[in-house]
Amino acid sequence: MRLCYQVATPDVAVSPAVTAYQGSIEKSFSDLGRLGYDGVELMTISPDLLDWKHVKKTAEDNGLSVALVCTGEVYAQKKISFTDPDEHVRSDAIREVKRLMEFAGYLGAKVNIGRVRGQYMHGIERERTYDWAVQAFRSIAAYGDEVGVDIAVEPVCIMQTNFLNTVAECAKMVDDVGCRRFRLMMDVFHMNIEEKNVEETIRKYASYNIHVHLADNNRRYPGNCGTDFHKLLTVFHEVGYNDAFCTEIFQEPDQETAASESIRHLRPILDRIYGKQ
Repeated sequence: MRLCYQVATPDVAVSPAVTAYQGSIEKSFSDLGRLGYDGVELMTISPDLLDWKHVKKTAEDNGLSVALVCTGEVYAQKKISFTDPDEHVRSDAIREVKRLMEFAGYLGAKVNIGRVRGQYMHGIERERTYDWAVQAFRSIAAYGDEVGVDIAVEPVCIMQTNFLNTVAECAKMVDDVGCRRFRLMMDVFHMNIEEKNVEETIRKYASYNIHVHLADNNRRYPGNCGTDFHKLLTVFHEVGYNDAFCTEIFQEPDQETAASESIRHLRPILDRIYGKQ
């Protein structure tokens, strides 16, 4: 079990909308390592602008592993996706994600697929959109075999996309893609919106799950609002999940407070449930 915090690499444009620690790699990793985090999830958009060796060494120097590379800003900042009506845009999105997969492979991390999967659009048959997504997922999953990277499709709530909102929908996609490298991840913020019973969903689809995002139900730091993290994390433990838990939260009131309050709330709970690591 690892408790991780999301970090935006310097190629990502600084924005209050970014759900990650921002700044230089040196400062971000130093701050989070000093707070006692076990690892990080990297929000990255252009890995060719980064010194991969430096990223890896800086993480190691601060006692951090890299659990996952997040692809969300490929859609947010480049506006490309796997289901764009333009074939060239779809190809660009696949190419960008494959490069991120190479970066993840170098770091020993997974990759997630959030909004870069695209969405249903007016005037385009839903079956066609779904088929474009399946083709893209099969392409990156096959590439995952080459670079040794697992891919986790993320259920994202209806307020951000109209495609693959629930864990069940993502599990069906995993089955339809049919590739061993292609699984799903669970985000408790999105699940609190989309699922009738979050605990039952965790249990039902545990075999599909390879990564977890944590946020309170207002998407601020855990302990800020009403989510019962002891109950949720107990269920993850009971179903045998023993990998990374990563916060993906608004950096409010500021990132230093969000990071310190997150670990202050979560670490004692995880220690009670999983035992001190």
